[in-house]
Amino acid sequence: MTAVAEHAAASPRIVSLLPSVTEMVVALGLGEQLVGRSHQCDFPPWVADLPVLSASRLEPGGNSAQIHQRVSAILAKGQAMYSVDPQRLWELAPRYILTQTQCAICAVTPGDLQAALADWPDPAQRPEVIAVEPEDLGEVLQAIRDVAHALGVAAAGEQLAQELSARLEALRLATASLTRPRVLTLEWTAPLMAAGNWIPELIEIAGGSSLIAEQGEHSPCIRLEQVVEADPDVIVITPCGFTLEQGAQALAELSRRERWANLRAVREGEVYLIDGVHYFNRPGPRLVESAEIIGEILHPTVCNFGHRGKAWLKAAQVPASLP
Repeated sequence: MTAVAEHAAASPRIVSLLPSVTEMVVALGLGEQLVGRSHQCDFPPWVADLPVLSASRLEPGGNSAQIHQRVSAILAKGQAMYSVDPQRLWELAPRYILTQTQCAICAVTPGDLQAALADWPDPAQRPEVIAVEPEDLGEVLQAIRDVAHALGVAAAGEQLAQELSARLEALRLATASLTRPRVLTLEWTAPLMAAGNWIPELIEIAGGSSLIAEQGEHSPCIRLEQVVEADPDVIVITPCGFTLEQGAQALAELSRRERWANLRAVREGEVYLIDGVHYFNRPGPRLVESAEIIGEILHPTVCNFGHRGKAWLKAAQVPASLP
């Protein structure tokens, strides 16, 4: 085997169609092997230079309710939320394609790849598809190990998982003896959805007590009456796929709902808006930063990781129009 061939074998070409897995690949030290990405992958910033292989069929813009209606209409027709460019994928000739099976609404799934894989120019060179499906925090850490093992860097995966676990444990210990506010995290605002899966665990690690949603369970749709009954001490709003600017619009819409102003958290100014694109909703390495954000919100005298103003804002300080 020539030196070039050996290098190619040791450095397989990777396409990632999931933002959280792109972040895993980079954190594992394999960023240089990425040759393509999804339209959603945007971190680290340099991945924006990679070829884009997917597109959303969802019409851009609109508020939470309008987006929900459009998504429902697409799914009701039995259509996929995303398309994949087969020609460009074939040209890149990856050895691995990384994606997910958890949510057809959130990102490309193996089903969206079927046509491109079935018509692969050389079936003998068809890439291996690696799909993750974490439901809770432990499974996110295991997904890191699994991706690392599949890509031939198992030791790096174990080290990364241990480092992330250590940071979470340090946060848990720092907040363990503090008062635990009752926290409701909203993943969507029209309809209301309480954030489930790994997010209740992040709340507990950061020194809070999570309400309504359950660890390891998908985010449930809820009624405002349930929020009123729970009457949380703190409300965290982190709309999936929304930047702070888009979240500000969702927050404004919530504030106009009947009975919202009577909630304890609203009266006491304990409502917070978080960047839902990059934090909480990406089950990858930056879930640690997501836990740190909650720590800063709930226990600011103990936790200061520098996320305030960048990743989250207090609702009362959210301007009508964010830059």
